[in-house]
Amino acid sequence: MKPLGLVAGNGQFPLLLAQEARRQGRSVVAAAIEGETDPALAGLVDSLHWMKLGQIKRTIEILKEAGAEEAVMAGQVKHVSIFDLRHLDATAVKILALLPNKKTDTILGAVAEEFAKHGIRFLPSTTYLADRLAPEGPMTSVRPTGEQKRDMEFGFATAKAIAGLDLGQTVCVKDRAVLAVEAMEGTDACIRRAGAFAPGFTAAKVAKPRQDIRFDVPVIGQGTLESLIAARAAVLVVEAGKTLLFDREAFLKGAQEAGLVVMGIKEKK
Repeated sequence: MKPLGLVAGNGQFPLLLAQEARRQGRSVVAAAIEGETDPALAGLVDSLHWMKLGQIKRTIEILKEAGAEEAVMAGQVKHVSIFDLRHLDATAVKILALLPNKKTDTILGAVAEEFAKHGIRFLPSTTYLADRLAPEGPMTSVRPTGEQKRDMEFGFATAKAIAGLDLGQTVCVKDRAVLAVEAMEGTDACIRRAGAFAPGFTAAKVAKPRQDIRFDVPVIGQGTLESLIAARAAVLVVEAGKTLLFDREAFLKGAQEAGLVVMGIKEKK
């Protein structure tokens, strides 16, 4: 079997994916981004190559030299990085110049097309990690109040609408009023910002209505939990079957101890 290419951003995602891919017998060659990727990834892959954000041609060359025909994007890159053009190679400059906008889907879709021209196909980023997708239903024994149930429905629907515009995946609400909407600052900052307005709020995190599962799938983990507790949130609702939940046992234990409602919901058809 040919090696799996891994384009690695920050956080646990690329580490867990590499670990699971190798456990299933797949060798992994990783392209790691300086200032973003956890150096611990080096011990979990067969080979790792460091590069600066925007060195697309070099990334393609590395994966092709390793014989990779399939790759996965895993982990975030700070969205504000799109304004730092210092290290872009000619391929990246050309891609950005042709984009109609700089939304996440637009940028990553164009990057994926460039890789495809060179025989490298991106797989769903949930490949090898399907067992870590959030389940439907309650995940802690803390039960929501009637008002919280209404906020869960309102927050989920609002988050889907915002995600449909490719603005962000997270919305925080209370009493069916929107406190904070995620943009470039990310989920954790959005949650903490909501806490400055009203503790006891509901945070909703969802996939986009037409989510390209090759990249930017919603992820929650210990950092999310820490932000929820610090902001004194009451409820976290996520889209079941489409949101990756990392460190599930520790996450749910901490949420339970903090008295958080954690609920997985599927979109109504």
